[in-house]
Formats: sequence, structure tokens, C-alpha cells
Amino acid sequence: SHTQDQVRMPRAAVAMARATRRARVFNLAKGFYGKRKNCYGIAKRATDKAMQKMYIGRKEKKRDMRSLWINRINAASRLHGTAYSRFMNNLVVSDVQLNRKVLSELAIHEPKSFGALVSFSKQRATDERAKPGLMALFD
Repeated sequence: SHTQDQVRMPRAAVAMARATRRARVFNLAKGFYGKRKNCYGIAKRATDKAMQKMYIGRKEKKRDMRSLWINRINAASRLHGTAYSRFMNNLVVSDVQLNRKVLSELAIHEPKSFGALVSFSKQRATDERAKPGLMALFD
């Protein structure tokens, strides 16, 4: 069927690549219910969706943690007679650079230190606000 000057291409070996690809999907689908774990087409769709949800979950986890820290700081600051927003503003005005995660840990494990921080920031903020020129900003 072909002439002498035509070169025959070797046949592409697909089997190994196909087996590897399927094994990867089935590994990811371990523990899934029903055909989602052992039927390739269904497992592929299920693992793709699972991967999307994993990505979304990693973002949501950060949001959830920040929300938790804020709730803890709010509860602890209210025990010392200050609302969360006022407390955080006092920290900014008094140039205390502690993030919410650290403040939350302080509130739980070192309540006396947290109380001292609340009173310090309250005192320092009122001193800063009393300076001439800054009074107009906070009225």
C-alpha cells in the first residue's frame, strides 16, 4: 500500500498513559460513594467537582478564621467595657500593631494582658485625640 520512500511512524503507546491517568482519578475518588469511586467517567466528574470545592474551601477557611478572631476579640473587649470597633480604632490611634489572630490568642490565654491592652489603648487614644489639630478628625 505504500512506497519505499514513505516512512512508517511507530504506533503511539497509549495504554500506559491511560492507565496512569485513570489510576490518578481513582486514587482521588477513594472513599466516594457508589459508582463515583469506580466508574471512570463519573469518578472524573466527581473528583473535578471535589477539587473545585477544595479550592473554595481553602478561601472560606481564611474568612471563617478571621470572623472567629473578630468574635473572640469583641467578646473579650466587651468584658472590659469597650465595643470591638472602638477598641480596634483605639489600637490604630495608639499605634499598636497587633493583628486579630494575636489579639484573639491574648484574649483567650492572657485575659489580664488583654485587659491591660484595652485600658492602655483607651488611655493612649484619648491622649492622642486631645492633641490640638487632631480634635477635628474625631468629632
